[in-house]
Amino acid sequence: MTTALETQFDTLIDGILEQGYGIADDFLTPDEVKALATRLRERREQGQFRAAGIGNQHTTVEKQIRGDEIHWLDRAEATPEELTFLDRVDAFVQYVNRTCYLGLRDYEFHFALYPAGTFYKRHLDQFRTDSRRRLSVICYLNANWQESDGGQLALYLPAEDGTEQTLKVAPVGGRLVCFESGKLEHEVLPATRERLSVTGWLKN
Repeated sequence: MTTALETQFDTLIDGILEQGYGIADDFLTPDEVKALATRLRERREQGQFRAAGIGNQHTTVEKQIRGDEIHWLDRAEATPEELTFLDRVDAFVQYVNRTCYLGLRDYEFHFALYPAGTFYKRHLDQFRTDSRRRLSVICYLNANWQESDGGQLALYLPAEDGTEQTLKVAPVGGRLVCFESGKLEHEVLPATRERLSVTGWLKN
């Protein structure tokens, strides 16, 4: 018997296979979104966030490229709210490996906060010197997000005729977006209010 969670997993996987990306709304309940957002803000108030950088071996902060602040999640130090999310990621990894044979062995996630007006220019999530990132995963923690708030995730989808389409995904609370890290370029558009998420990568 297929569970509600497995139905969401299937939706994500089918989307990735058919169109290069998958979207599952209500991956987190409103209460789970609120609890994680509260935890994110508490960690930031405690000084645990830092400006995000670009690059792999030599990371540099480039505000003209990306303006978010991040805090890496560590299962050993995770709160119950954070463990709820990480446990769900574990279940997704196991399901993907069982149904798609991707051989995922690891993952990494961080809280991300984009202050109003900040952005992340168009980029690819896979490093030239490290191809272990297979799937990019973003789960939004924004309550009552409106279209006028902006902050969409722009996915650049290559077409068979060589042209390109742009899909803009609103960062609605509880929504999870997943796509292949080495294939889809994307960017975070500026928002008029703070934009919160849990972002990470499933890795080989």
